Amino acid sequence: MGKRMRHYLAYYKKITQTPISENEIAREKEKLLVQIQFFQHERLIHLIVTVLFAILTVCSIFITLVAGEYLPLLLALDILFITLLIPYICHYYLLENGVQTLYTYYDDLEKMQEEKHQ
Repeated sequence: MGKRMRHYLAYYKKITQTPISENEIAREKEKLLVQIQFFQHERLIHLIVTVLFAILTVCSIFITLVAGEYLPLLLALDILFITLLIPYICHYYLLENGVQTLYTYYDDLEKMQEEKHQ
């Protein structure tokens, strides 16, 4: 998904910086709205997963601090959760910022279309 997001960010950056016809602007706006919907759905799913892993990580660390028994096993679980949480946070960061950037590209296309009408 990260590769796909980077592709669309580069694509729409290029589109918004080059002059295109009014029909192409309308077509690109429609395509962009579809992509934004896909990425919003993906962002929601990753938010849920990231929050779940964050909660599990905090609970696991708390249990490790409270329960002295099985310390090596609990530490391994803590490390596993943290190891999984970091990539989830990075991926969610990419999705969140990417969607926000796609919003600005949509606004840029909107401005381009308004300028064509004048």
